[in-house]
Amino acid sequence: MKQGGKHKVTKSPGQIALSRESATQDSARAAARAAVRVDDDSRRTAVMAARAAMEKKAEEVVVLDLRGVSGYTDFLVIGSGQSDRQIESISESVEKELKSQGHRVVGTEGQRGGRWVLLDFGDVVVHVFHQEERGHYDLEGLWADAPRVEFAS
Repeated sequence: MKQGGKHKVTKSPGQIALSRESATQDSARAAARAAVRVDDDSRRTAVMAARAAMEKKAEEVVVLDLRGVSGYTDFLVIGSGQSDRQIESISESVEKELKSQGHRVVGTEGQRGGRWVLLDFGDVVVHVFHQEERGHYDLEGLWADAPRVEFAS
């Protein structure tokens, strides 16, 4: 025990490896984001995604600006649907709209019958939830320090 009653915490080999892996993943993520970026206006892309979601009646659509808050992505677009079919329809609409503007999907999760769909466009990540899952994961609470982007529906 160190002076003052504080324990010295040492990193286990697993923690060291994990931190190294995280740095590697961060640089790989940055390279993937750069490869799919169509222009430097990721805010416009996020608003475009939000509007495409709203065209399919997505509820409570929110755009969060993560620039300066996270290296993960520039913007999160979050919306909700009432059924598996509506969630699928919303995600298809967003993907179709962004692809028509030249954007490419880096990755997707949960598209068929899922209660949460994730579309990763690199600088913009879109989450479409069933309402219950949205409340459970509370991404808006997790990123509470990120500014919200206003957009006209």
